[in-house]
Amino acid sequence: MTTPPDPQPSPAAEAPHPAPAPHDGRAAADVAAGTRPASAPHGTGAEAGAAAEAPHPAHPPHDGQAAASGTQSAPHGPYAGADALVGDPRPAPPRGQAGAETAGSASPSGPAAGVPPHGPHAAPTPGDQPPARTSAAAGNLAAATDGTPVTPRWARPAFFALLLSTGLLYLYNLHASGYANSFYSAAVQAGSQSWKAFFFGSLDAANAITVDKPPAALWPMALSVRMFGLNSWAILVPEVLMGVGAVAVVHASVRRRAGHGAALLAGAVLALTPVAALMFRFNNPDALLALLMAVACHLVVRALEDGRTKWLVWAGVAVGFAFLTKTLQAFLILPALAAVYAVCAPVRPRKRFVQLALATVALVVSGGWWVAVVELWPASSRPYIGGSQNNSFLELTFGYNGLGRLNGDETGSVGGGGGPGGGGRWGETGWDRMFNDDIGGQISWLLPAALILLVAALVLTRKAGRTDVTRAAFLVWGGSLLTTAVVFSFMAGIFHQYYTVALAPYLAAVTGMGAAVLWQRRRETWAALTLAAAVTATAAWGYVLLQRTPDHLPWLRWLVLVGGLTAALGLVFAGRAGRRVVLAAAGLGVAASLAGPTAYTLSTVREGHSGSIVTAGPASTGMGGGRPPGGAQDAGQGGGPGGGGTPGQGGGPGGGGGPRNGTPPDGAPPNPDGTDGTGGTGGFPGGGPTGRNGTGSPPGAAGTTPEAPGMGGLLGGTDVDAEARELLESDAGDHTWAAAAVGAQNAASHQLATGEPVMAIGGFNGTDPSPTLAQFQRYVKDGRIHYFVSGGGGGRGEGTASRITAWVEANFTQVTAGSATFYDLTRPASES
Repeated sequence: MTTPPDPQPSPAAEAPHPAPAPHDGRAAADVAAGTRPASAPHGTGAEAGAAAEAPHPAHPPHDGQAAASGTQSAPHGPYAGADALVGDPRPAPPRGQAGAETAGSASPSGPAAGVPPHGPHAAPTPGDQPPARTSAAAGNLAAATDGTPVTPRWARPAFFALLLSTGLLYLYNLHASGYANSFYSAAVQAGSQSWKAFFFGSLDAANAITVDKPPAALWPMALSVRMFGLNSWAILVPEVLMGVGAVAVVHASVRRRAGHGAALLAGAVLALTPVAALMFRFNNPDALLALLMAVACHLVVRALEDGRTKWLVWAGVAVGFAFLTKTLQAFLILPALAAVYAVCAPVRPRKRFVQLALATVALVVSGGWWVAVVELWPASSRPYIGGSQNNSFLELTFGYNGLGRLNGDETGSVGGGGGPGGGGRWGETGWDRMFNDDIGGQISWLLPAALILLVAALVLTRKAGRTDVTRAAFLVWGGSLLTTAVVFSFMAGIFHQYYTVALAPYLAAVTGMGAAVLWQRRRETWAALTLAAAVTATAAWGYVLLQRTPDHLPWLRWLVLVGGLTAALGLVFAGRAGRRVVLAAAGLGVAASLAGPTAYTLSTVREGHSGSIVTAGPASTGMGGGRPPGGAQDAGQGGGPGGGGTPGQGGGPGGGGGPRNGTPPDGAPPNPDGTDGTGGTGGFPGGGPTGRNGTGSPPGAAGTTPEAPGMGGLLGGTDVDAEARELLESDAGDHTWAAAAVGAQNAASHQLATGEPVMAIGGFNGTDPSPTLAQFQRYVKDGRIHYFVSGGGGGRGEGTASRITAWVEANFTQVTAGSATFYDLTRPASES
């Protein structure tokens, strides 16, 4: 097909556009707020899109459809559809570039949509070429007189300030958490000493058993410990960097679709979400999972912009590594991502499905290579797969970490939850789970606003073309938010409050983009009222959440409520008010909306967190749900059998508070506030920690309570005093394992304290059939294990751990070191 010569651009298209006087302050407010290009035309709908098309001449709609709906769009370049509301980031393709679809496909730029083709051509050129390989400008770039995108001068410094502030916030008081979750810290320590343990995610360098997750989340921390030594900073700083990275990814994605102002808002929402501040300072796998899920969503939106295969393939890689972080949870958002791309991608249907197939291959390869190696590796020469009952990672994936989490049937678990509306060890399930006393303060501060803004944005873009990228972006981020929230709300198996960090990037992106879209349309009554409704809902819900902790900043809830309602009233009149009033109302609304989560986040970073079940914010009045019986210890609860403990000074059997669970081998210097540098002022064996950790462990070495038999030491390990450490370190080099203990947390505490491998009998819960009694007896006969740690909880009934414990107690000499009891496996009881 012969391409006709390009028409000369009109003088109006080439000449600089003088900024017209703001209409009652609206346009100037847009520029100041970062939701409108500084030199963009101030009209709306087709008028704005036509002016923004320069230097390509704008074409009027053929049948008036686009003019009537205000959704004229093209696959590429600024257009007067939904993207024109916030300044579409995609530059116009080079002259003569074909559209992304053929004339016969359902393209918003084709005749079927009632919109003329882009540029001077009568119809798109046949073929299926992707758009020009030009870099996409940010969603809020000002157009210079020569058409070159220009970033507002304040945008880049504001972005770096956001990242710097997030990093400093998350680094503050980081050492207070010590080794955080000793379970994962022990695996990190093992991986820093043994490459085999690094690869498999073993709990100890001698490779007895792995953690109950794949190892990807351990790898960054283990490499850090290899470089900087075993300490709290080396373990937790990589998690902080993941948090900063997640904020950067959300900012980048929102900026491309909604501008710099919206991107800064989204980044701030993510950084100040309490559960994000908790988990990006903690060593559970959820931090890396949240980052990779945000990356996947961002890459899918990039693919929806230009139809390039590489973005979708990289998204598949991100989801694959997310699988290697937390198995099937990574797949929760796949239906939303695949469906949106299959429907909205700017390429032919056949190519869409080929691209999705390639992305699936990338996912399988990036997530399956490790699984294949583990399954093919001879079981006799690798560690036992923790959390499984048959030494199989596939069984772990689809059982304990898979369907068992949904239906509560988790073999080897300490117990599941209830069905819909029912209660259980892990809380009531139902549509309101994300708002209940246990979870609401972690994640739900802006959830009502995000849902309102999502619905409003989808209504606004309902008449846009199939390939409208702004609508697709809302579907990607909003679909991920809804899918994950629904699964979390109804899963009956193990569920902890901190799981909700997975929602934080989605919620932040939807909030930032939705606020920007409505802000651009605020002169329209419905948009102004919707903005006001979102702020009102946030203020009212913030008041409810703050009321749940009445002793924590009691004045703040009234400030949030009054400030939010005042801001909402101002937003109602945003279309008719002056520039200063509009900006003041918007600023007050943002401040009131973020005040509550900011207070909870500051409370979170001021305290150390350790153990298996941790929560953000101050202690809540609601104790149901996410904690097992004997649940999270609030600050300073201590004491144990035999006396000793006072609030804030944990004790143990025989009295006296030992070092904090997971004290570094060389000790930790005291903090100015009198704590020991690892998150509190001591605790009792069984894990009675201070701060907002949630070990859920009762006092005492055996650590049992009437509500939860055998739970002591299971969720928070034990304290290891100097005498016990000295005993375990003696002659440790002559044995493969310095000791063996029932339950992974109990073993991890002794391993971190001594730096020597300690076998975790029965894995995390003490219920895995590894090692068997026969295997353990052979290890003892061969002199590979020196001591057996008495107590520690875990195990049930006549399981492997119980049989091993009974055999040891009946046949070996008991030894006391400090307040702890051990059995010397090199001294049979008959020789005593």
